[in-house]
Amino acid sequence: MTELAHLKFYATQPHPCSYLDDEQATTLFLDPSQPMDADVYARLSTLGFRRSGDHLYRPHCQNCQACIPARIPVELFTPNRQQRKILKRNADIQVTPVKPHFSEDYYDLYLRYIEARHADGDMYPPSREQFNTFLVTTLPFARFLEFRLGEQLLAIAVTDFLPNGLSAVYTFFDPQQEQRSLGRYAILWQIGEAVRLNLDALYLGYWIKNCRKMSYKTEYRPIELLINQRWTAIS
Repeated sequence: MTELAHLKFYATQPHPCSYLDDEQATTLFLDPSQPMDADVYARLSTLGFRRSGDHLYRPHCQNCQACIPARIPVELFTPNRQQRKILKRNADIQVTPVKPHFSEDYYDLYLRYIEARHADGDMYPPSREQFNTFLVTTLPFARFLEFRLGEQLLAIAVTDFLPNGLSAVYTFFDPQQEQRSLGRYAILWQIGEAVRLNLDALYLGYWIKNCRKMSYKTEYRPIELLINQRWTAIS
């Protein structure tokens, strides 16, 4: 077992924040030469780290603490009325975990999603190289969750299966299927899967109070936020 105290980290130079205008961000990364097994990742996730591609990171900004790690304690979660409707509406979808890999079907879905939902963000314009660097990895705990209606691919949830929970890395879906609320359904499905696997939590990444695109995360209650290095439950 690798002791966290023996791990090495490095910080980036300040760069424009992806979420808040007029803010500069600094990111702390686990040294890529260090081992990133599921145990190390799980323990770092409790300290607010996330995965992007083959890297673990967390915000390390000197003058801003807006990015707050969020997780759902899945055994305590009870869907509200709207969430029950979403579950019922998508009961015809089949979900299959597969090892991350590139396919034209995946990329076409990703392309349409980014162009429809994030044309104003730093992931636009999408490219095959970006897709591979960001989402495709050989790490043994990573999976693509395929959400299909028959043969039709509706969504991909990139998810890490860890000893202490699931980590929702990224989800992209068919923007023409707005009535299904596929992004929210993917979270609900992962909550259910974490319960089935007897895991503690679903890690949702960072919540920023003043970022509209992150407001959906607090729809799932109770939710826990990492505040002053302590996970605090918000009912």
